[in-house]
Amino acid sequence: MRFMEMTGKTLSQIVDNDELNHSNLEAAGVEDDTIVRINEHGDIEVRRPARWDVIGGLLGDYVDRVKMKTGLDWV
Repeated sequence: MRFMEMTGKTLSQIVDNDELNHSNLEAAGVEDDTIVRINEHGDIEVRRPARWDVIGGLLGDYVDRVKMKTGLDWV
């Protein structure tokens, strides 16, 4: 599966209120410098020391939002 990686700070600028909010990200352990990735299905995963954890997902037109904010494409 392909992903787009970013920091927690960038993710917090991408998510809509009906997806996750700041308190949800904090509860999942996402800080500004946390490494996160989004897959093509919109699943948000957080990098842990030995694994990736799914913490939620993006809805709607997330592909355009992610590409516009990060300048990245799927890899």
